[in-house]
Amino acid sequence: MTRILLPLAFIALVAVLGVGLSLNPREIPSPLVGKPVPAFDVERLRFPELRARHSDLAGQVSLVNVWATWCTGCRVEHPLLVRIANESGVPIFGINYKDQRSAALQWLQELGDPYVASAYDADGRVGLDLGVYGLPETFVVDRDGVIAYKHIGPLSERDWAEKIEPVVRALSQN
Repeated sequence: MTRILLPLAFIALVAVLGVGLSLNPREIPSPLVGKPVPAFDVERLRFPELRARHSDLAGQVSLVNVWATWCTGCRVEHPLLVRIANESGVPIFGINYKDQRSAALQWLQELGDPYVASAYDADGRVGLDLGVYGLPETFVVDRDGVIAYKHIGPLSERDWAEKIEPVVRALSQN
């Protein structure tokens, strides 16, 4: 009996590992897709006397981009975000994650500011509530403040054209 079970267990283990290795880690489903953006209320990056709240996202289809100056992938995707903000009309809200305010403000001054507003998430609590585990991460949020899509890693032209823009377009038509 053991002679039969051991090879079958090995075959099953190889099959499970094979499936796992074939998955794209950037396409890990988020448990928040289909649920409202978690509640937050933090200082804005540029104007600390003003608040950034989850309710700011209601009423329009928007992108939420979690970024930091220490994030290499954030620097890679930043020119595309500036272009999307200038050309698409889709509002982009930033969440500056575990960063130094002065560094983040300098970054936006030097590289351009694609964000309608940026929340300043100094301690990472907003990111934690969003399930962020690797920057950058971008969310598509519908008019009701519900997360419709999550993208992990730097956005590319292809990601925008094939994945995110179609979701934004479909949500905007509803």
